[in-house]
Amino acid sequence: MMKSNNFKYICSIKRSVGMTFIEVLVALVILSTGILGAVALQATAKQGSFDAMQRSLASSLAQDIIARIRANNPTTINAYIADDYGDSLDAVPGNRCTAACTAAELVTNDRYEWELALMGGDVTSALGSAGGLLGATGCIAQVGSAITVVVSWQARKDISDAAKVAGCGTAGAKRRQVVVQAFII
Repeated sequence: MMKSNNFKYICSIKRSVGMTFIEVLVALVILSTGILGAVALQATAKQGSFDAMQRSLASSLAQDIIARIRANNPTTINAYIADDYGDSLDAVPGNRCTAACTAAELVTNDRYEWELALMGGDVTSALGSAGGLLGATGCIAQVGSAITVVVSWQARKDISDAAKVAGCGTAGAKRRQVVVQAFII
């Protein structure tokens, strides 16, 4: 009688060892759902990182031209005012201001260098411009001693479009803008 009880006990242990096919399938479904979620999260994070980099670059460009205007003679502010930066690159200035230059030459050089950076022409690869903003446009307006710098560019993802500031940029669901106001004294 003792032998039959041992045999039943051993048989019951053998049946409960291991996982069934259904358990394995459920585990695979849960694992694959988690992996797909992680991949989607990574794609969203990469898109957000690109958008943040573009916004940071636009803000930096706006601050750059404000610093250039402040560094020059205050009487030359009007020479910086334009709403077509980024449409086409101006000709390379005759005097690149590596040494001394006049205030007018400095304005021409500043405008050229800022527009070059705005269009991404200062970073190149074999295919052309590799830096800058996508479809960038820059506008500088003045009211009294206050100037407004607007940098507008095209993002990859649609949003609801805000009103154009200072007539800068092309209206559309992908347009982004950074507006920086400063006083030049």
